[in-house]
Amino acid sequence: MNQRLRIGLIVLGVILLFALGGWWVFRQRPYSYHGETVEPPAPATDFTLTGPDGKTFSLSDFRGKLVALYFGYTSCPDVCPTTMAALAQAMQELGSQADEVQVILVTVDPERDTPDRLNTYVTAFDPRFIGLTGTPDQIASAARPFGVLYKKQAGSSAPSYLVDHTATTTVIDKDGRVRLIWPYGTPPDELAADLDYLLR
Repeated sequence: MNQRLRIGLIVLGVILLFALGGWWVFRQRPYSYHGETVEPPAPATDFTLTGPDGKTFSLSDFRGKLVALYFGYTSCPDVCPTTMAALAQAMQELGSQADEVQVILVTVDPERDTPDRLNTYVTAFDPRFIGLTGTPDQIASAARPFGVLYKKQAGSSAPSYLVDHTATTTVIDKDGRVRLIWPYGTPPDELAADLDYLLR
């Protein structure tokens, strides 16, 4: 083997060694979520509300799945449909993994959001989504542990009043623990990336 070929092989080996080292370091870096992480993960407070066809659902019914929990309402002009659309797109990006995720919309407007109205609204985004309602006291009890605040907007006229509400989405893992809180406007690809990581 001549000297030039030997040097070339040595240089190539060094380059490959650095490339593999860089790949390994990259693989070992901790994952960076696209929202506020809850450390240590906290058990999600259970609640029971009414869903499609008057059937009752508890949050604990969805153990074994990731849950993306959002509090909003069907008459919301912008924030809620934007959030639902982003979650629907994230589900599409997950492909078959989406069957391991449950998106839940709990209404903050029980006066107008009947189970049928909620079901029509959420399934228009994705047929797997579930909408839940209840009495004002039930909804307040469900929202409080997740830091969700809401209030009918002062000066709004019936029946077209608006409701101011917290616009975050809470991610609950398969063991029923709160892991992540997404701010409003988190892009669908980032939602999908976080869900994909939690599903591994």
